[in-house]
Order: sequence, then C-alpha cells, then structure tokens
Amino acid sequence: MSRSAGPVAIDARAAARPELGGVERWARELTARLPALRQDGYVVRAPPALLSHRLGHAWEQFVLPGLAPVSRWLLCPANLAPLAHPRVAVVLHDAAPLRCPAWYSPTYARLQAAMLPRIARRARLVITVSAFAAAELRELVGVEAEVVPGGVDHERFHPEVPRDDRPPYVLTVASRSARKNLSALEETARRLAERGIELLAVGGDRPQFAGAAAVPGLRELGHVPDDALPGLYAGALAFVLPSLYEGFGLPVLEAMACGTPVVAADATALPDTCGGAAVLVDPHDPRAIAAGVETALADPDPLRTRGITHARAFSWDGTARAVDALLHRDPTAS
Repeated sequence: MSRSAGPVAIDARAAARPELGGVERWARELTARLPALRQDGYVVRAPPALLSHRLGHAWEQFVLPGLAPVSRWLLCPANLAPLAHPRVAVVLHDAAPLRCPAWYSPTYARLQAAMLPRIARRARLVITVSAFAAAELRELVGVEAEVVPGGVDHERFHPEVPRDDRPPYVLTVASRSARKNLSALEETARRLAERGIELLAVGGDRPQFAGAAAVPGLRELGHVPDDALPGLYAGALAFVLPSLYEGFGLPVLEAMACGTPVVAADATALPDTCGGAAVLVDPHDPRAIAAGVETALADPDPLRTRGITHARAFSWDGTARAVDALLHRDPTAS
C-alpha cells in the first residue's frame, strides 16, 4: 500500500434525508456496506440533519473537503460533489436535468446546468448506474463513466414478506415529478376502479421538481416509512412505472423481488433494468399503459416467476463490492 493509503471518505449527506428515492437509497446502502468490506477502509462524513437538503450545498462544497484528506478518495454517491477536492469519485445517476430542464424547478435546473458538467469533468472517477446513463453522460457532458448497477436488499424485499392487507390495489412508487409521468395513469386508474381495484402512489413532492398536477383516480400515500415498502410491494396485484426518463429504476427490481408483476415504460434505462421480466409499454400512450396493467393482472404467474429470478441477480452487497473494486484498482488509492 502507498503512503497515501487510508480510509475513503463517504459523503453521507443524501443518506441523512428522511425521503427515500433512488439517490438516497444508494447513499444509505453504500454508507452502510462499504465500511463492512474493509476494516478501517472507509469513514463516513455526514452533516447535521438540517443540512441534508438545499441548506447543505455549502457544507458539501466548503466543509466536506476539509473532512477528507486530499491524498485519499472522497466518494460522493448522490450526484453532487465538492469542486475543491482533488480525488473525487462521484456517482452520477443520470443527466435528466440537462436532458429536460423543464422537469425541475428553475433554481435547481440552473444549479445542475452549472455544477453537473464541472463535477463530472473534475472528478477522478465517475460512476453511473446503467449503460443508458453512461451514454447520456457521454453525449451531454463529454465524460466516460464506469457502470455499476444498483441492487436489492433481499433480506427485506422477498416473496415471503408479510403483505399489506388493504383492499385490492395496483402500486406505483414515484415522486411527483413530470418525468415520472403519473398523469399517464389516469386511464389505468379509471379501468382499475371499474374492477374494484385502487391505484396507489407512494412518493411525494421534492423541492427540486417542477409541480405536477394531481391525477384523477390515483390515491397518493405520499412518503411512507421505509419499513412499509416491502409489504406494499408484496401486497400489490401489480406494479406500474410509466416514467419518461429513468437512469436505472430501482423500484421495478424491488417489486420483482417481492414477487409482484411489473409493468414499465419501454424507455430510457427501464427495458435493460427489467431484463425481459416485465410488460413494457409506450409511456406516451395511456391506453397502452392501462392495457399492460390488465395483461399483468390477467396472467401474473409468469411475470412473478421471471421477476423473482431476474431480481436475484442484483444485490447491494454486489454494488458495494463493485464500487470498492473501482476505488482500489488504482495503486495510489489502495
């Protein structure tokens, strides 16, 4: 090991947030699992909870670099990273704010347009979550990224998990953002209601997203405790994700792991993430989405079987090992 060897600092700002989207899931899982891989190999740096959101940008840019020796890696798993640190490894989950700024608040879109390219180009290592996201970063930012897919916690998400026992429902897990395309589910909600089935949505508003209108027939549960998610997936007759843009799409794998048939948009990263184990639909066609859900309800068993098998190939332990290997392949960092 070189004299500069020492613990990798992990930016845990996103891990401290109470909400749990894909970025937060990555941050929490890596913060928990990477230190378990190497004794004294990682140190977690987290701000006070008050600084986990927008107020934490200054902490991340100006305080965090001082908490991570410049001779060692600083791993930032949630899109943003300090520009001042010379050995940043950053996980960029997608380039959606650059591809379609209108999906975000003007302030957030301007921040991302200014920061994301600079962060990507200054980073010593860029990691992303899918081949689709890597192609987006190559086209829009001009950087090459290593691909490490996200995972599933199979101790929590599995077919035997106790099911939510509410009346029959179909589930979606998505924030209220235009890119999640929940407005396209109105036809689905109407058809399900005719059959006595409710359409439920888990996920709430985020300050960075442009406002999205309420969807008739869609019952919004907002943010739910993380412990409630496996039961909600497992209790659903089907899961649907009609997103216009996903860098990866963790919820489809979590649903599959719980044995729930999945219907997903045939767009961006979702076909690869679903791996032939879902009904794929045109996200721009509400009738096609509704028909896809009806197909899943009519013949769920093959989708359940394929989904469970496919989801087993993804684990957070595997994700952590892959990230660890990238950080330690350079002799100056090992």
